[in-house]
Order: sequence, then structure tokens, then C-alpha cells
Amino acid sequence: MNQAYANALATQGKTLIKAIGLVDDEGTELSGGDYARKAVTWDGPTNGVIRPTADLTFDVPAGATVAGWRGYSATTSGTDYGGADLDTETFNNAGEYVLIASKTGIKHNIE
Repeated sequence: MNQAYANALATQGKTLIKAIGLVDDEGTELSGGDYARKAVTWDGPTNGVIRPTADLTFDVPAGATVAGWRGYSATTSGTDYGGADLDTETFNNAGEYVLIASKTGIKHNIE
């Protein structure tokens, strides 16, 4: 397949993934406190990569560990389409985690 195909797949992904959530080191989505998934819109595709249009700031409850992000079909429930690992950060107290758009992307590979 070629780059046009990868870009078409990326465009479809943009329509499927409506929200991003954070997960712990077990892959379980965070919960509690003021935590909630964030609605997302996407830039691209550029060479088969889509990225959020803006940074996303999450409220993280005390005692939570952020170890990855996942894309979901809805802001509650819905399908988990996967995501990527992040540098692990543990929150002893409630705080905020900013997912940087320029460092967050989904690459659709051509092989």
C-alpha cells in the first residue's frame, strides 16, 4: 500500500476516536476525583500520522499513576482503540497531567 492509503486510514481514525483517557501501569483507565476523559479533535493526517489539535489537561486523583493514554469512541463507555505508553508519573496528591498534542500521535504504517 502507499502513503495515500495510510492517510485514508488516518482520516478514518479521526472519525472513530472521539475522546482520550489516561491509564495506569496496568492499563486500567484512571477514575475518581475530578478525572474524566477529554473530547479530542485531530490534525492531519501528515504522512499517515494524526495528532490532537490541542494539548489536553486532565485532573488526576490523589494516589493515581499515569502510564499511558488511550483513544475511545466516546467520552464515557465506548470502544477502547488503544494508544501509547507515557513516562510514568505518580500523583501523591490530586493534580493535573497535560498530554502534549505535538508529542501524541497515531501513526498508520505502510509496510
